[in-house]
Amino acid sequence: MGIKTAYQGYQPYSYLEAGKDYEPFSLEEWNWAGEYRLPLDENQEERVRRLAKESVIISLHDHLVRFPKNMTEKEIGDYNRSGRNVSDYEALSHSCLDCVFDNMMDGLNTISSKWGWKWQDILHDLGMRLCDIAHQDFLIHCRTTEDILRAHREGKIAWVAAIEGAAPIENDPDRIDILYGLGVRLLGLVYSEQNALGSGIKEVNDGGLTRFGKVCVERMNKVGMLIDISHCGPQTALDAANFSKEPIVGSHVGARALWDSKRLCDDRLLKAIAEKGGLVCVEAAPHTTMTHTANTHDLESVMEHFEYMANLVGIDHVGFGPDTMFGDHVGVHHAFAKTLSTKVILGDVSYKEVPYVKGMENPTEAMWNALRWLVKHGYSDSDIQKVLGGNALRVLRQVWKA
Repeated sequence: MGIKTAYQGYQPYSYLEAGKDYEPFSLEEWNWAGEYRLPLDENQEERVRRLAKESVIISLHDHLVRFPKNMTEKEIGDYNRSGRNVSDYEALSHSCLDCVFDNMMDGLNTISSKWGWKWQDILHDLGMRLCDIAHQDFLIHCRTTEDILRAHREGKIAWVAAIEGAAPIENDPDRIDILYGLGVRLLGLVYSEQNALGSGIKEVNDGGLTRFGKVCVERMNKVGMLIDISHCGPQTALDAANFSKEPIVGSHVGARALWDSKRLCDDRLLKAIAEKGGLVCVEAAPHTTMTHTANTHDLESVMEHFEYMANLVGIDHVGFGPDTMFGDHVGVHHAFAKTLSTKVILGDVSYKEVPYVKGMENPTEAMWNALRWLVKHGYSDSDIQKVLGGNALRVLRQVWKA
């Protein structure tokens, strides 16, 4: 069903010799959980095909890495330490994406330390990925909104380098400039644990955006770096929304009114982001955007969060950041529960664990099913095109200024 006509079969790191230049790993099939498509009638199917071709479709948050079949902490750790995570170009060729914000290793970036988030590791991860991208012609290293429009025209995908947490910049705001110069266009202020900029969602106390945090927000505004507050503590996130002169995003969030998890945003924060012209994008990583309606996690619960946020802040301020990957996402959470602070973040609300998020399990199927759900539920063409990418383009033009 893919419409990405420019893919010519390139395989990651094929310019090198496996076993000689790097250690190969046995990787999971990208569609290991099956390929789910929300059922539609013939007229709805035709509308989906038309909108997929006409619309600019953007994911504000995903992980394009394909993970090992053996989902143990050691195997994933060895895979990450090898420094060559695999981006699944072939799987992406079956998607409807025109642009994806790729957060790479991020919280699992343990090349030199089991605690992750080291400056040299971030640069290593970014450099390796850019080297692979330089050897192929399907993904475009995206720095401007014109790159997104070009990808849409040419049947390609605009790849945006993004980093979920700013801990690696330590106490040096000039590192924001360095990341921007290397092509990074989105930076999360905090990833769950407190850093020099502010507090994360796992902290008991949230002191808000620090003085250094304000320096960094100001610098990001100046260089044109999109600010993300998805893992910030509520006061830190609210301070960022109020202090920033440019729109900010919650690139992968949900409504805490529907599920009482620290990982989600309360109404006040959702409104504050929208009031500054920003965007809140619905999350789909396992056991995040659940709801009490069904007490499970699947396409329907994800879209319940979408509708709640759209009704609260308006259709012009919502989008999608599914936060998916290629491989067993629940397995990653199990293997790195301590590093990712999964139990602390999800809280004490009881729920039945799902093996995967049906309909939203990987970057290829997630946006297809979001589009199919919107068509099935009678959204207008205009509103569908806004939430799938139009709203994001508006924010990016304003923040990136390009």
